[in-house]
Amino acid sequence: MIDKLEFFIMLARHQHFGRAAEEAGVTQPTLSAAIKQLEEQLGVSLVQRGSRFQGLTPEGQRVLDWARRIVGDARTMREEMRVARRGLSGTLRISAIPTALAMVARLTTPFRERHPDVTFSILSRTSVEVLADLDHLEADAGLTYVDNEPLGRVTILPLYSERYQLITAFGTPFADRDSVSWAEVATLPLCLMTPEMQNRRIINKHLLAAGVQPSATMESNSTIALLSHVLTGKWASIMPFDLALLGLSATLRAIPITEPDVSHRIGLVVPKREPHTPLVAALLQEARLLAAETAGS
Repeated sequence: MIDKLEFFIMLARHQHFGRAAEEAGVTQPTLSAAIKQLEEQLGVSLVQRGSRFQGLTPEGQRVLDWARRIVGDARTMREEMRVARRGLSGTLRISAIPTALAMVARLTTPFRERHPDVTFSILSRTSVEVLADLDHLEADAGLTYVDNEPLGRVTILPLYSERYQLITAFGTPFADRDSVSWAEVATLPLCLMTPEMQNRRIINKHLLAAGVQPSATMESNSTIALLSHVLTGKWASIMPFDLALLGLSATLRAIPITEPDVSHRIGLVVPKREPHTPLVAALLQEARLLAAETAGS
């Protein structure tokens, strides 16, 4: 049953029998037969069938919710037994919004010192994708905004506050200032994150509140691309202070944006499930230590 539920989750994710079978490492007829057997066991149709995959039935959507819970619990049980035999090991999968990537090392580095047999997979995601990865069992934990948009069924541990800086080259407008206003920043040629990023929606909101229309002369979902443009001296950007530190050089300045001075909370989010897997439980403990450290700084 667990294997069939895993196949069903893969089919729902890919919405294609062939791609789901490829991920599962089985032939397409094998996967199709497993889904058919699952339908027979449950007594309902799960998939709308035609010449190709057409979606899940209403019953299929409900079964998908149960499948994710059951498979998640089964993985937790297997991991607990592995830890009992060998100690904490395995791969910890973290999805993080781009502006939080600079902080990930403050979690993973001390974690690995305590648990040297654990490896990490860290992916850059939009805030929506972070939650989807958790929901689809494709990530163990996420780093995202926790105070701006709905998060759904997750456990939340706030870590730190994100404050915004104007990143600009020396010799450019406002480069000699100790602070700038949101309205002043809007007068510069800005390179910003793309609109699907929550960071961009936050920046747009504060620019509108300052009475100016948000406008970007260059957009990217890569912070490296943004910083490389700022380094030319022809562009400026708005970034959180911790992220800006990674790109600062002798030619760039990070200037606090005030009037108003705004901040948003970044936190660790994990599936709302008890008990947590041993890896997630250990990560939560590490995150509590980091939260205490940032609260005191």
